[in-house]
Amino acid sequence: MKDQRLAVLIDADNVPYSNIKEMLEEIAKNGTPTIKRIYADWTKPTVSGWKNVLLEHAITPIQQYSYTTGKNSSDSALIIDAMDILYSDKVDGFCIVSSDSDFTRLAIRLREAGMKVIGIGQKKTPQPFITACDKFVYIEILKMESISESETTTQVKGKAKIQPKALNRIDQTLIKLLTESVADLADESGWTFLGELGNFILKNKADFDPRNYGFPKLLPLIKSTKKFIIDERIAGNNNIRHIYLKVK
Repeated sequence: MKDQRLAVLIDADNVPYSNIKEMLEEIAKNGTPTIKRIYADWTKPTVSGWKNVLLEHAITPIQQYSYTTGKNSSDSALIIDAMDILYSDKVDGFCIVSSDSDFTRLAIRLREAGMKVIGIGQKKTPQPFITACDKFVYIEILKMESISESETTTQVKGKAKIQPKALNRIDQTLIKLLTESVADLADESGWTFLGELGNFILKNKADFDPRNYGFPKLLPLIKSTKKFIIDERIAGNNNIRHIYLKVK
């Protein structure tokens, strides 16, 4: 399968620079970032922290002067660039790194054009922007993962692996989402293939991620709910295991 080419557009005014490495690693899981640009008024001291990481990660800074007080001037520059890139036909998708709802209409427009849109932002990101993306990842989760991996590599050999902290609790809303999704995908015998479940849930909830609940993958999260019957089936000559589940 061809690797997707992604345009990464970062709103420096609305995301922290401290976890840029983790953000780019997350983006790389979804495709190849062929364009990486970051927008800000670089004369402002509030974005000075970004300047030290731009060269290291080959991100192109775009200068946008603030002509009025209290308005994020980099928004318009990012939106104009996104549309130019869209019509250049050089990418297969976009990653918009921001916690600002002003990019909601942009995300919708890009998806209307057949582009995959990934959002990355803080937990405070307004719901309209999250919903407008195909997939939305919280920066706090990437930070927690980074801390957890660091603690795991420095711990004494033989101790149990540290479980990442969770942004959200497993509640009835999540249980309902999982059970209804499994039921919607079920075959005539009531079984659902796990490989289809994650993408199906994302279509209904763009910010769904097992890591939000403290689990690295979907299967451990599902097992923790104790609401499903799990069936591992061997497929083919390579003994590949396919996971199926049904609601108890």
